[in-house]
Amino acid sequence: MNREQAYALMLEHTPSESLQRHMLNVEAAMRWYARHWGEDEELYAVAGLLHDFDYEQHPEEHPTWGVRYLREHTDTPEVVLDAIMGHAAYTGTPRESRLSKTLFAVDELTGLIQAAVLIRPDKDIRQLELKSVKKRFKTPSFAAGVNREEVEQGAADLGVPLEEHMANVLQAMQEAQA
Repeated sequence: MNREQAYALMLEHTPSESLQRHMLNVEAAMRWYARHWGEDEELYAVAGLLHDFDYEQHPEEHPTWGVRYLREHTDTPEVVLDAIMGHAAYTGTPRESRLSKTLFAVDELTGLIQAAVLIRPDKDIRQLELKSVKKRFKTPSFAAGVNREEVEQGAADLGVPLEEHMANVLQAMQEAQA
């Protein structure tokens, strides 16, 4: 499984442009962290692109349906499959690899950042500042679906201070739009 195959699979199973954008944002953050740690950027990108590919068509079975599909129809590495299962806390799948911890850590945060972009008059992520992200994070009614406890837990699991993690993910998303 490479990035191009993962992207095609994501598009095939995800008609919603907003969910596609979410997965592309997660991919950007995953790539940023892979480069930061000197890890396999392609592997991280695949995990980011595929983590929610089944959500729209199989929300009740997500991510189990997707992982089963990937096992049966692709050569997706087991570490990616484990990360996809682990990004959904309710599966109880332990996040043991750095890849798994990273996917969990960036998933919810990219949603918060994207929501912060959408309320900007210019809708330009390149103009979004960290102080705005921090302010939105502290406002529970803003992007209420974003699980702030998971964002905090994800940063802690990575061993990255929350504010630094927010800055990293914001930078990743901004670089992807440059």
